[in-house]
Amino acid sequence: MHTALEWGGPEPLVIEDASGHAAETFLPPPGSEGGAAERLVAQALAAPDHGPPLAAHVVPGDRVAIAVAGDIPQANIVVAAVAECLVAAGVDREGVSVIQSAALGVDAGSPTAAGVRIAGAEMFDPTVDGSTSYLAADDSGRPLYLARALVDADVVVAVGEWGWNPSLGGRSIEGELWPTFARAACRQDLLVALARRGRGALSEWKGGMQEIAWQLGVCASLRLVRGRGGSLATAIFGLPDEASRQARLAAAGWCPSVDAMADVTVASLADPHGGFGSITAAVAAACRITRPGGTICVASRVAEPPGIIFSRWRQGAPLEGLVHEAVASGDHELIADALQTRLFARAIDDHRLVLLSDLDEDTVEELEFGYAASATEVERLAHRAESVVVLAEADRLFPSIAD
Repeated sequence: MHTALEWGGPEPLVIEDASGHAAETFLPPPGSEGGAAERLVAQALAAPDHGPPLAAHVVPGDRVAIAVAGDIPQANIVVAAVAECLVAAGVDREGVSVIQSAALGVDAGSPTAAGVRIAGAEMFDPTVDGSTSYLAADDSGRPLYLARALVDADVVVAVGEWGWNPSLGGRSIEGELWPTFARAACRQDLLVALARRGRGALSEWKGGMQEIAWQLGVCASLRLVRGRGGSLATAIFGLPDEASRQARLAAAGWCPSVDAMADVTVASLADPHGGFGSITAAVAAACRITRPGGTICVASRVAEPPGIIFSRWRQGAPLEGLVHEAVASGDHELIADALQTRLFARAIDDHRLVLLSDLDEDTVEELEFGYAASATEVERLAHRAESVVVLAEADRLFPSIAD
């Protein structure tokens, strides 16, 4: 018996423990694609479990903005289903606009995370102040600006993914209108706060996100839960708080429970070619179920090494000094690098990391990680261990040890 883990290479990793039994394996929940995904969204919009359907939120003549926050699974299909529902409810097709904003980049470790470009969508550019409009002032009197298309709309339909980020210790911060549709300075402020304080900055972000939704008057929220391989597992529509609560419950399939700590955990990425931030998240997930001093192996096709802040930390420079230096520079990429370095440092603790990737051996060894030249080396490593856990798409999983 064995486990075959797809990781982006020509052949899957074949993992079994030393006794010859299959390793304990966790796969993300299955999902729908194409027409099945479209029907899933249409059903959620027409008959939500809580609150009125989308058709009850609009009247003929309304200007409706479909606000897609960051990356979403089955993006074009989801947005087309929302638009068709609005048109069927009497909204002129010309009165429906789609505005899309790139992900914040916290999950991916990149300030330019792209994602899927939605057909016909207006791409929001946070660096252009003219693309935003004044919405309200925060508690300190500071003006808050949001994408002009959202402020000017009669109805905003918020569309975003609800998922997990193990490196943040729980919920991902992607998929929210704020600061995804705010000016670049607000995105920078969030990155700085996270780089300085780590998870301690999340409560402030949550309060700001809820305040913006209230000020904008958002009553229509479509929450999406991803399935394995970029499919759509669940679509939930309703008022923002209730839709988020229901989505959290639906996302439990991404929270596997392990009976006992593993000696070795082998992990793959949702996007094998993702950035080093995805490796950080996968390491954070694996560390949750790997014994202290145990080994984590991440198998991917990542080819870009981490940034200079990360490299200097691995070479022995004090982390807090590096973070302060990055923040003082005001450079977006350096701050994002500092954030990923802080998150990685918190996650790795005393675990050993082995990388099977497209990074060359010298680069991996300079980072003081173990280098796996081939899938065979990872398979041998797992075979020698007394206990092995396999995590597919680990950067999106939030595993735990069973009570």
